[in-house]
Amino acid sequence: GICYVGSETLWLWQRTFTSFVVLFLQMGWGDLGVFGEPSKETPNLDQMAAEGMLFLDFYTANPLCSPSRAALLTGRLPVRNGFYTTNAHARNAYTPQDIVGGIQDSELLLPELLKKAGYINKIVGKWHLGHRPQFHPLKHGFDEWFGSPNCHFGPYDNRELPNIPVYRDWEMIGRYYEDFKIDLKTGEANLTQLYLQEALDFISKQQASQQPFFLYWAIDATHAPVYASKQFLGTSQRGLYGDAVREIDDSIGKILRHLQQLGISENTFVFFTSDNGAALISAPKQGGSNGPFLCGKQTTFEGGMREPAIAWWPGHIPAGEVSHQLGNVMDLFTTSLSLAGLQPPSDRQIDGIDLLPVMLQGKLIDRPIFYYRGNEMMAVRVGLYKAHYWTWSNSWEEYGKGTDFCPGQSVSGVTTHTQEEHTYLPLLFHLGRDPGEKFPLSFASEEYQSTMERITGIVQQHKDTLMPGEPQLNVCDKAIMNWSPPGCEKLGKCLKAPESDPQKCSWPH
Repeated sequence: GICYVGSETLWLWQRTFTSFVVLFLQMGWGDLGVFGEPSKETPNLDQMAAEGMLFLDFYTANPLCSPSRAALLTGRLPVRNGFYTTNAHARNAYTPQDIVGGIQDSELLLPELLKKAGYINKIVGKWHLGHRPQFHPLKHGFDEWFGSPNCHFGPYDNRELPNIPVYRDWEMIGRYYEDFKIDLKTGEANLTQLYLQEALDFISKQQASQQPFFLYWAIDATHAPVYASKQFLGTSQRGLYGDAVREIDDSIGKILRHLQQLGISENTFVFFTSDNGAALISAPKQGGSNGPFLCGKQTTFEGGMREPAIAWWPGHIPAGEVSHQLGNVMDLFTTSLSLAGLQPPSDRQIDGIDLLPVMLQGKLIDRPIFYYRGNEMMAVRVGLYKAHYWTWSNSWEEYGKGTDFCPGQSVSGVTTHTQEEHTYLPLLFHLGRDPGEKFPLSFASEEYQSTMERITGIVQQHKDTLMPGEPQLNVCDKAIMNWSPPGCEKLGKCLKAPESDPQKCSWPH
């Protein structure tokens, strides 16, 4: 079986010969006690690591939510699956309410492939791969959905912007701030408890019927505006963000214990990881920790893309293991198919690798990590070395407005506020000696020259074979926002949409 857990996205695989469950969440690398967070408020995740394998060098495919989710479910870089923009160079682009694009029918998602093998698939939480009808998760392999197409932003006035809907399968059952309360003053909301119960019930139901299944648990309590249930408010040394982390940790503990109580823990593979680094722009009150790494969400520095990751599979993965394998969320696609006895699609480039030899045999697989921001490969990691071909945090204009992705971490010539090109002489760091990316190697050193000779060939091969997908995040139109989602008529919650007026999306970052 398989289970994935992450900080804004959690996966769980459960396998009894032919069954699976997957959970996936969102937090920063430094938010876990096992990674050194001083308050030690993640006992369940720390225990999960003690009973499984801790990945120290695990990455997401993009420093932002939706492209990372698209990468995880397709096993492909966002520049291949279309979750990027060409509107401006090296911009991060996500899926707000007015985005026209989304996951394309031409992409094959993990639940679609598992469905053909008889799996029942469920998503709990945030979808974020497009909210128009053709992008609905139940049209892309999922059989059940409880959650939302986007984050819990708001509250909106339902005139200029509609509040985000919450779905039960094909139809909305309410909206955030209206039917699903989130108190922005206190941070109180019971959403995590609702999402937890959905996971527990789904696991029980499928186990009872001996039906193969896949669960994708993608909750967003640690995404600003941060929230937690009443019983967790005020319980953390870290404030409201810590309260949310404690509730997530408690929920993961309940899910793991549920698997044990049902007697299926040894048939269940669980993986915890995150979709991007902690959002330091929301720090310190609503932002997490990226530990020793530079900057955070939105950037291609280590703090933006290196993620916490734990694999748990009692009886299969040896307890207490620590791996330095370079991993990526896209590997979960390939690994999951391998566990299900399925082959990845052969008609397209798959970027994820099968991690089973790493987890079960302790092997290390040589592979690069590519750091993309929009349509640009910003950096690449090979072994312990990371070469930056472009550096940029955000523009001077946005920085002047108070937007800072690297608060307290300015590194001269590295955390630049103009897009700096280094394609002829990349900035090279040794991440073992310098995990914070503060001391670039001398261009004249033999270490620099021999390392870049190897990296250059890898990058050239990648670029020569890259076929970008059709960009999905270029066009915005307020008329296609969540005015009248399916099911709104029954609830009396349909809203009047403005006239269609497609515009080129503006992406400041």
